[in-house]
Amino acid sequence: MLVVDDDPDILEALSEILEAEGFEIRRARNGKEALDRLEPDPPQLILLDLMMPVMDGWEFAQRMRQRPSVAGIPLIVLSADRNVGSKATDIGAVGHLAKPFELNDLLEMVRRSLGQAQASSAGR
Repeated sequence: MLVVDDDPDILEALSEILEAEGFEIRRARNGKEALDRLEPDPPQLILLDLMMPVMDGWEFAQRMRQRPSVAGIPLIVLSADRNVGSKATDIGAVGHLAKPFELNDLLEMVRRSLGQAQASSAGR
């Protein structure tokens, strides 16, 4: 799983929590770093902040979708933006959570998204 957030405290906390739940985590502080971490071993899921310096979540999602080898990776948007739902839909995210969010909500969404991704790849 790839966690993308420019806030070092959020990035560290999310990574530690998810690793404690048994997930393998890669980290990126902006969209450019995230693009560099997609290959050669693509993550199964990306947790993506939208508002970041260097390259924001919007541009990252657009560029990722242009790469056939990683275009289908599910995205979950995590954002403090009040319109996070519509923005997540605009970039084709499988889910979204408004910051601050409940940890149980995040874990449930991650597990559900990974389950759907594994089910769709098994059906290929």
